[in-house]
Amino acid sequence: MSGLWIYQVSLRKVLKPSIREEIGGNLKYEILNRPAFSVLKIELDGDSVFSEPGAMMFIAGEIGVETTTGGIFKGLKRKILGGESLFLNKFEGIGEVWLAPKIPGDIRYLELKGDSVIVQDSSYLAHHGDLDYSVAWKGLRGLLAEGELFWIKLEGEGGVWVNSYGGMLEMELRHGEEIIVDNFHFVAMDGEMDYSIEKFGGLKSFLFGGEGIVARVRGPGRILLQTRTLSQFVEEIRRFLPREK
Repeated sequence: MSGLWIYQVSLRKVLKPSIREEIGGNLKYEILNRPAFSVLKIELDGDSVFSEPGAMMFIAGEIGVETTTGGIFKGLKRKILGGESLFLNKFEGIGEVWLAPKIPGDIRYLELKGDSVIVQDSSYLAHHGDLDYSVAWKGLRGLLAEGELFWIKLEGEGGVWVNSYGGMLEMELRHGEEIIVDNFHFVAMDGEMDYSIEKFGGLKSFLFGGEGIVARVRGPGRILLQTRTLSQFVEEIRRFLPREK
């Protein structure tokens, strides 16, 4: 891998205080309180949107709520293989739906036009449209990376909102370009991108370098990263907790 390629990668940090967009049908959305404590406002006019359980902040207007698995088998795959909840909440009608991620950070909308996106399970917030919501096989390399074998995969026509812990970065990789990513900083990537899981550096770096397992991601395609990791924050907090005697 050429080090020059990494410096040529187009890097864009999402720092806009608010984003308001009109997407498919009569559906509109707005992301407020960016970038640290973002919330998602979705305006429905006869449309529907799905979200993870517990994400609803409030609803206003004539909005109906239905809890669904998105298909029994798909729901079981998400629960057993992906670590996600068995259920999704479906909001439909005329009015507003406000959604808040479980962790502080930013929110980003990813449009899908017959293609796919792979999302870290804790980064999925909501989606709309005719999307197949399932899990993506990572194989034994995923077990080494996160203790999990699967990520979430969404494909079809529509869009998905993802959230980060901390700020969110988007990187566009051209054909032949690649980066090495700490797997806990991963948010999402285009579904057709090639990647491999490997140890960080030599044995000494692997054991004492603080990175452990990393992902080597290859272009072309886009990848979204988060600037903080929840696991490192938990470890930092643990240092100040009283120790058991």
